[in-house]
Amino acid sequence: MSFKFIFVVLFSGIFAPISAQEVAVLKYNGGGDWYSNPTALPNLIDFTNENIHTKIARNPTSVAVGNTDLFNFPVVFMTGHGNVFFTRDEAQNLRMYLISGGFLHVSDNYGLNTYIRREMKKVFPELDFQEIPTDHPIYKQTFTFKNGLPKIHEHDKKAPQGFGIFFEGRLVCYYDYESDLSDGWEDASIHNNPEEVRLKALKMGANIIEYAFKN
Repeated sequence: MSFKFIFVVLFSGIFAPISAQEVAVLKYNGGGDWYSNPTALPNLIDFTNENIHTKIARNPTSVAVGNTDLFNFPVVFMTGHGNVFFTRDEAQNLRMYLISGGFLHVSDNYGLNTYIRREMKKVFPELDFQEIPTDHPIYKQTFTFKNGLPKIHEHDKKAPQGFGIFFEGRLVCYYDYESDLSDGWEDASIHNNPEEVRLKALKMGANIIEYAFKN
């Protein structure tokens, strides 16, 4: 379980109950299409509920990066193609969420890389993204990926890389680059990915949720 406690203190001083198995899509400013891949997360939730016995509501909500409602979700997912911008307050809210036990998965839908690296520096000025080794537990949950992050969608003919931000030894943000997991989660008819490729994407997504819920 991501959150180690039943309640979390928000900046306002209000206590908010934690929903044990809920996930959300992160809404951000800057012009990037945070709402892209609308079928991705519902499909991943269906797969995860069926295969690793979670009980996540199928229709995830969206939550703004600066909203204290963020603390209601153990895991939030972020994707898009373009610009991302966090204000100082938004960056501070996201930092508090992550260091309090929350987990962020970022999927580069092509064009996100420059912006997410810049904005996460506002969240953790003292930390950098690190490439995650293939023997990390996130690749060894219900499903095993001996070679690490699978390749799902072609962008620039580069190998897929999984990056992470570690705060006090805990992985708080997982970033898939040159893989585009969320494309693989979408309805099969949208990208016409082979079924075996889609299955890899869904299995890796399930691993991310399982890891985040347990750590």
